[in-house]
Amino acid sequence: MKLQIKKVSDKELARLQKIGVETFAETFSSENSEENMQEYLKSEFSAEKLKADLADKNVEFYFAELDGKVTGYLKINFGPSQTEIKNENSLEIERIYVLEEFHGKKAGQFLFEKAMETAKEKKVDYVWLGVWEHNPRAIRFYEKNGFVAFDKHIFKLGKDRQTDIMMKRMVKNGSR
Repeated sequence: MKLQIKKVSDKELARLQKIGVETFAETFSSENSEENMQEYLKSEFSAEKLKADLADKNVEFYFAELDGKVTGYLKINFGPSQTEIKNENSLEIERIYVLEEFHGKKAGQFLFEKAMETAKEKKVDYVWLGVWEHNPRAIRFYEKNGFVAFDKHIFKLGKDRQTDIMMKRMVKNGSR
């Protein structure tokens, strides 16, 4: 069966929480302390935080599904719901995470393409994101997809202050 991208509904909170915790832990546990990981996972993937995000009209989540199994997800933010740049003419990719067993199977690319399709629909000028400086796989993925570094910012993982590379890509809109 083929991979499908599906918008997450508020009735899928438990599935979102599970894939969020699972993919974040898989991606970053080996490089961070257990204490900082637990603190971050508890705050960022709490039912209250995810409920608020799902209710926010400026936040959208999408699942990548293969044979009904969630293999990864995308979180995008617009306008005032962006984590840093609050520009109305931009869209933030806050998260693209895929379970390790599905790396190399195009789920991340499909989720990325969904973000770019949404950016075009919303007629934003550019898409931006922050990626941890110690995540070369993700940096290469975004560079391959036309993103360029333009700044850095601090990301707090528990009590640890880490540096994210901020990257952006201009969006070609036919109407501009």
